[in-house]
Amino acid sequence: MMMEFLYFPEDKAEYIPAIIALIIFTIGAAFVMYLFYRKSKQEEKYYEEKYKDAILLNKDKKEHSTDE
Repeated sequence: MMMEFLYFPEDKAEYIPAIIALIIFTIGAAFVMYLFYRKSKQEEKYYEEKYKDAILLNKDKKEHSTDE
């Protein structure tokens, strides 16, 4: 047989540890994504403050180039 590596337990209680692990890892992945999102927003705010003059200068250049 080719599919000997597949294992489907007769006792469905054996699925419980796998489901618990799946839930833990899913919650962990969502939490890490939230941390990345929060850190990204903090860095965006930091760089906007740090390069505010350059951003405004760039916007002015774009506005003047489209007016002509």
